[in-house]
Amino acid sequence: MFRSFSVFNYRVWFIGALVSNIGAWMQATAISWVVLTELTDNDAGAMGITMALQFAPPLLLVSVTGWVADRFDRRRLLMVTQGTLLALGLAIGVLLFAGVMTLPIMYAFALALGFVAAFDNPARQAFVSDLVTRENASNAVALNAASFNGARMIGPAVGGLVIVAVGTGWVFVVNAVTFLAMIGALALIRPHELIPRVRAPGAARLADGFRYVAGRPDLLVTFAMVFLIGAFGMNFPIFASTMALEFGQDADGYGLLSSILAIGSLVGALMAARRDRARIRVVIGGTLLFAVAAGVSSVMPTYWLYAATLMFTGFAVVTMLTTANGYVQTTTDPALRGRVLALYMAILMGGTPIGAPIVGWVAAEFGPRVAILLGAGAALVAFGIGASWLIVSGRLHRHEQRRFRLTIDETRPLTVVDPAPEQFSEQVATTTPIRLPGPVAEPVGAPTGTTAVPNSCDSARSASKRRPAAEDPAIFRSSEPTAPRR
Repeated sequence: MFRSFSVFNYRVWFIGALVSNIGAWMQATAISWVVLTELTDNDAGAMGITMALQFAPPLLLVSVTGWVADRFDRRRLLMVTQGTLLALGLAIGVLLFAGVMTLPIMYAFALALGFVAAFDNPARQAFVSDLVTRENASNAVALNAASFNGARMIGPAVGGLVIVAVGTGWVFVVNAVTFLAMIGALALIRPHELIPRVRAPGAARLADGFRYVAGRPDLLVTFAMVFLIGAFGMNFPIFASTMALEFGQDADGYGLLSSILAIGSLVGALMAARRDRARIRVVIGGTLLFAVAAGVSSVMPTYWLYAATLMFTGFAVVTMLTTANGYVQTTTDPALRGRVLALYMAILMGGTPIGAPIVGWVAAEFGPRVAILLGAGAALVAFGIGASWLIVSGRLHRHEQRRFRLTIDETRPLTVVDPAPEQFSEQVATTTPIRLPGPVAEPVGAPTGTTAVPNSCDSARSASKRRPAAEDPAIFRSSEPTAPRR
C-alpha cells in the first residue's frame, strides 16, 4: 500500500502536500461560509457562481496549461504557482480583517485563484510521474488522493472551529502559512533523482493531446463520466452547507460534515493504493455506488444520519476519481502526459462552472435535497455511458460455463490511432516490439528514442516475425495496463 514511500523525493512531496492540503481545505470551507452567511443572506446561487469562477479557468485554458506542464520544469513551475496562491490567500484574509470585503471582490479573487490553479493542477498531477517509476505511478496517485482526503478530514473541521472562535480572516492567514510546507518540500526534492521525462522529438503541439484522446475510446468514456460527476455530483460545499443550515447547524457543523465525508474518501483512496493497477471497470462501478449513496443521503431525516451516509458518498467518489486519474496517467504516452492530464483536470474541474450554478439555483429554489438528487441522477447517466461502452466494445459477456454470470475481458485490445505519427516515428523506429504477456504502456522515464509496445494480444504470432514499430499504424495499442505485482 505504501511502496511509493521508499522513494525519498516522494516522501518529501507527500508531507509537504499533506500540510498544504489541510490549509487549502480550511480556505475552501471559509470561502463557502463567507459567501453564504457574511456576503449574502444564505444565497446558494452566489456560492455556485463563486465555485464556477474558481473552476472556469482550467476549462478555458486547457490547451495552454497542458502545454506549459509538458514544456517547462514542473518543479520550478509549482514553486511559482504555490507562491502565488499563498499571496492570494493572505490578501483575502487582510481584506476580511479590514472589513472591506464585498461579493464582487470575492468573485474577483475566486477567478484569480482559478487562473493560478489552472496552471498548478496539471503540473502537480504530472509531477507525480517524475517522482516515481511507472510501476509505482498508480500507487503514488492513490496515496496522493489519500493525502488530499486525509487533509479533508482535518481542514474543514479545523476551519469551522477557527471561524466560530476567532473569525474567517484567520483561516486565510493559516492557509497562507501552510503553503510554505509545499514550497519547502519542492526545495528539498533532489532534482538528480527525478525520473527522466520523455520528450517528443520536434516541437510539441497543443493539439496533440486532443488528437491522442480522440483516438482512445476508453479515455473518451472515462472523461465523459468524470465530467458528469464533476459538474453535478461534486458540489459538496453547496450540498453540505445548505443541509447544515436545514438541520440548524453553524459553521462548525458544516465543517464536521466535510470531515465526515473525508473519512469515506480516505478509505477509498487507501483501497485504491492497494490495487496493482487502475481498471476502468472500477471507475464505472464507482459511479453507480455514488448514485446510490447520494440518493440515500438526500432522504435522511436527521443531521447525524445524513452525516453517516456521507462516508459512503465520499468512498464512492474518491474510488471513482482516483482510479480514473491513475488509469489516465498509467496508460497515456509519457510525452503527452501533461497535455492529457490538463484535459482531464479541465473536464473534472471545468464542469463545475456549468453544474455549480445549476445546482445552487436548484438548492435555493427547491431545497438541498432536490439538488443532491440531481447529482445522483447525473451519476446514473455516467454509469449508463460506461456500462454501454463495456457492452458495445465486447468486453462484457456471459460467462462460458455459468449461465447467469457476466465477465469482463481485461485483455481485449484497443486499437489506438497515434495522434501525430510523423512526430513520434523517429522515437520508435529504432525499437523492435518485444512480445509481452499482456498489453502495457511505455514506462515512465524510458530513454528518449526507444519504446516497446506490444502489437497485439494474439499469442500465436512470433516476436521474431514482427515488423518494426514505425511501420505499425497502431503505435499505441492497449487496453488496461499490466503492472508488476509487489
